[in-house]
Amino acid sequence: MILVVDVGNTNITYGVFKGDKMVSSFRMTTGTTRTSDEYGLELLALMNINNVDKDKIEGVMIASVVPKVMHALVNAIVKYIGKKPYLVGPGIKTGIKISLDNPREVGPDLIVDAVAGYEIYGGPVLVVDFGTATTYIMINEKGEFFTGVVCPGIRISAKALWQDTAKLPEIEIKKPAGILAKETISSMQAGLIYGQIGQTKYIIDKMKEESGLMNTKVIATGGLGRLIADETKEIDVYDPILTLRGLQILYEKNRRTKPQLKEFDNQNAPE
Repeated sequence: MILVVDVGNTNITYGVFKGDKMVSSFRMTTGTTRTSDEYGLELLALMNINNVDKDKIEGVMIASVVPKVMHALVNAIVKYIGKKPYLVGPGIKTGIKISLDNPREVGPDLIVDAVAGYEIYGGPVLVVDFGTATTYIMINEKGEFFTGVVCPGIRISAKALWQDTAKLPEIEIKKPAGILAKETISSMQAGLIYGQIGQTKYIIDKMKEESGLMNTKVIATGGLGRLIADETKEIDVYDPILTLRGLQILYEKNRRTKPQLKEFDNQNAPE
């Protein structure tokens, strides 16, 4: 079995794969002040609750967009799981070509989504990831990751509403009964959800139009992806574990070449 780790700005999501089948998944909040022992003990507890034997873990693959947690997290995995993890970054074998002006600026999460989208669904493919940020990336039929769009995620937009206004309350993010709201909470929910639906439709259509790839498959993933995908005919498939599947694919591509563990500049990270 292998352990894959998706370190996002809000949550750290773990997946355990046996071959190409995910047999377990669990998550914790992304805590930038945790020590390696805190990460390690919480990870062991989650593995135990989910009946995952740490001694059967053969390797670990991590993609992270939060460098500050990596020193402690990597040390935790080495100490408590007994494996030196592979990290998605420069030098890793992906099987796709990043045809952007500054390939090294591309986030590991986008690389993983691009690999998963292309390897699983073929090209051309457009992957929409509804995470802390909402990202749109396109990979053509040749396996070239050639463009991307980044927008504020639904939760970021929601926080801006209630943190930057004096009288708007913190609300649950869900689809209201309809857009014709009659009170504050459903008015906010309508603006957030229907606004995201409209944005999603427009960006997908515009990316297809400007690229000329009108037959592109559109795959959605991310925590709030199902909520939007169910309301958007432009999305062909909702795949909630696309990123974890991408990490598993990358592990298999790289396990024989053993890419170097990327060093992070984390002088202020907890030990």
